[in-house]
Amino acid sequence: MRLNIIAIGRQKNDPTFGLTQNYFNRLPCAGSIIELEKSKGKVTVRALDESNKISEFLRLKGLKGHRLIVMDKRGKDISTEKLAELIQGWRNQSVPESYFVIGGANGHSEKLINTADCCLKFGNATWPHLLFRAMVAEQLYRAEMILKNHPYHTCH
Repeated sequence: MRLNIIAIGRQKNDPTFGLTQNYFNRLPCAGSIIELEKSKGKVTVRALDESNKISEFLRLKGLKGHRLIVMDKRGKDISTEKLAELIQGWRNQSVPESYFVIGGANGHSEKLINTADCCLKFGNATWPHLLFRAMVAEQLYRAEMILKNHPYHTCH
């Protein structure tokens, strides 16, 4: 199963870019990091507009059988071990791809959250969005290492 990240905003010129790419490129089944443009509208409608961009991207890809995981502060707090179990379960179901979605500064719309397969968070702390991409990439890598019984997870 290919693991993908969809994120609002561009990271390329940010110092976090190399860190994100380092972990993401180490994934055995890495897919893509898809960056969608931030909305320039009023703050009150940005989450809806950006969530619509994400939904439209997925609709245009015509995906079948994929999993959509929305990363949001309203999500279920999940440990790395549970994330690994979730990924393994999807692999056992022959899910071809999963998309971990990181929203913009205003989060996600209720509609996107409600259409997702699950809504997750990594604790209650608020993280800078570009640094959070690196954290998601690292957690995906760590989950893969757990599934392979690699010592990476226990040595750090």
